[in-house]
Amino acid sequence: MDEEASTMIGMRDKLIEDVLRLDEAYLNGHPAKRLPNNTNFRFSYIDGEAIVERLDAEGVYASSGSACSSRSSEPSHVLLAIGLGPVEARGSLRITLGHNNTEDDIDYVLEVLPRVVNVLRRMSPLTPKSKLEP
Repeated sequence: MDEEASTMIGMRDKLIEDVLRLDEAYLNGHPAKRLPNNTNFRFSYIDGEAIVERLDAEGVYASSGSACSSRSSEPSHVLLAIGLGPVEARGSLRITLGHNNTEDDIDYVLEVLPRVVNVLRRMSPLTPKSKLEP
């Protein structure tokens, strides 16, 4: 179990490090004091559910909010409790790793997610023109 947790922590940390390179991408929660298989991000100007739908179409399965709010359209009470506002909480994306995930899976998410975020930001009326990538 320790070996599996160590492997997941490595994949989780790679995912966190690379996602945070995206403009206005933020990690929800502590960077290290978290479950070995858990990541939760938020992205300015876009809705988490829109990200989930686009990722799903690319074969990446994720959710918005926290696990305990996955069946609700309300912002996660967990994300609100850690200090996020309702808009920030709705812009969140949870990616949970399993024992079958591989480094290739992480690489694929890191290939697809930036494209999804950029497309959705271009579509969002909330995105300032100065934040749009060419």
